[in-house]
Amino acid sequence: MKSENVSRTVLACGVGAVLAATALLYLPELTDRPPRPVPGPAERAASAAHAGAQAALPDLVALIGDREKWLKAHPGDDASWAVLGAAYTERGLRRADAADFPRAEAALKHSLAVLPAARGNLDAQVGLAALANARGDFGAAKRWGEGVRKANPKRWSAYPVLIDAYEGLGDHRAAQKAAETLAELHSGSAVSGRSAQLYRNRGWREDAGAAALDAVALAETGADKAAALARLGDLAWERGEPAEALAQYGAALGLVPDHAPSLAGRARARAALGGTGEALRDWQAALARLPLPEYLLEAGELAESLDRDAQAQGLYERSRNGRLPRAEVALGLLAADHGDPAEGVRLLRAEWAEGHRSLAVADALGWALYRSGEPKEALEYAKRATDEGLRSALFSYHLGEIERALEQSGPARRHLAEALRINPWFSPLLAPRAKEALKALGDPSDELPKDVRRNEGADELPKDVRRNEGADELPKDAGQNERAEERKKAPGGPP
Repeated sequence: MKSENVSRTVLACGVGAVLAATALLYLPELTDRPPRPVPGPAERAASAAHAGAQAALPDLVALIGDREKWLKAHPGDDASWAVLGAAYTERGLRRADAADFPRAEAALKHSLAVLPAARGNLDAQVGLAALANARGDFGAAKRWGEGVRKANPKRWSAYPVLIDAYEGLGDHRAAQKAAETLAELHSGSAVSGRSAQLYRNRGWREDAGAAALDAVALAETGADKAAALARLGDLAWERGEPAEALAQYGAALGLVPDHAPSLAGRARARAALGGTGEALRDWQAALARLPLPEYLLEAGELAESLDRDAQAQGLYERSRNGRLPRAEVALGLLAADHGDPAEGVRLLRAEWAEGHRSLAVADALGWALYRSGEPKEALEYAKRATDEGLRSALFSYHLGEIERALEQSGPARRHLAEALRINPWFSPLLAPRAKEALKALGDPSDELPKDVRRNEGADELPKDVRRNEGADELPKDAGQNERAEERKKAPGGPP
C-alpha cells in the first residue's frame, strides 16, 4: 500500500509543475488591486507554483477563487484558464475530491478554445496530462505529455507528468529517462523529491534518502517542506525504523498541523511502537482530511488487528463506496483480503489490460489471484513486482505466501524472512501472519547440502548476500559495475 501513498504525494507535486508554467504571466494582475508590500494568499500560491513548490492548501483555494473572479471579467485569458484547471486538479488530489476533476477539464478545454493546441497552448496540454494522471488514465497522460515534449523539448513542466504516466504504465526505463531530462532542465525540491521516488523504486535506499534530504533543504514553502519531511518519514518507515519515521512526521506536522500524509504515517509508526490508541486517533484525523481508499484499508486493518471488527468493517465499506480514481490497487487488495477475491482479480485484470502495469498493480493482481486459488498464475505477477528492485516488505510477503502455496519452501522461507527483515511491522494483520508462516515452514532440511541450507535459512545467508539484502550495496562480485553505470545515468547521479 505504501508505494501508492508515496506516488500520490509525488503526483500532486507534478500538478504543481503545471501551475509553475504560467504563474508569473498573471501574478501582477491578481484581481485588479493595487500593489501591497505583503503578498496575499493567491500571490503566495502563484509564487510557490512558479518555483515548482507546493502551495499551502488555503493559498491554493485562494488562488482558485482569485482566478475564477478574474476570468468572469477576462474570459479570453487562456493562461489563467490553464492555471485554474491545474489548480482544480491539485485541489482534488489534496482533498481526495474527484468533484474537482470535471471543473479542471472544463477550464483546460476553455483554455484550448481560446488558444488551440495547434497555436502553441502548451500550458493547457500539460494540464490535461496532469488531469489524466489524476484520473488514472496514464495512456492519455502520456499522449498529452509527449505532444508537449515534441513541441518544446525544453519545457520542463512536461516531464513530471510524463514520469507519472510512464510509472503508471510500468515503463520504468522511460520514467528514468524523463527524470534525467527534468534534472537537466530544472532544480528544486520537487525535482529532488522525484529523484528520491525513483531511487526508492530501484531499491537504492541511500540515494533515495540523500535526494529526500535535498528536497527538504530546497523546499521554499512550509507546505513543500512538510511534504518533503513526510517523504523522509515514509522512507524511514519502509526501512523498518518507526522511531525515525515518527520524528520526521512530527517535524512535518509542526509546519502543517493537518498534513494528512504525515498523520497517516504517524499512525503507522505509533501502532508499530505500541501506541495503538494514538494511532487510531491519527487515522481518524488523516481520514477527515484525505479519505484515500488505501488509508481506509490500512486504518481498517489496524482496527481488525485490535478485534474492533465493527469499526474495521465500517472503514472497509467506506473504501468500497468511495468515488476517487486511482483506487484500483486498494480496492483490489480490499476484495482479496476482506471480500471477494474474484472481484479483486476482475478489477485488477481490467487495470492490467488497460496498460496500467505499475509495480503496485502487479503485486495486487498477483495477490488477488493467489487469494482466489490461482497461485501458479499469481507467481508471475508477484515476481514482476519484486524484480524491479523495490524493497517492499508487503511485496516480499505476498511473494513468499504464493511460493509457499506452490510448495516452493526455500524461496518462500527466504521471501517471508525478507519481509520481516525489511520492516517487522509492515502490517498489523499480515506481519504476524508472516511470522506464523515462517515458523510453519521450519528450518531447512538437514539432508540438504550445507551451502543450500545456508542460502535457504533466513538468518544464515552468506555474508555477501546479507550485505546486499541488509544494506543498499551490491557485493563487489555481484553486479557492482552494472549498478554504478545505472547510477551515472540517474538524475542527480555522479557525472
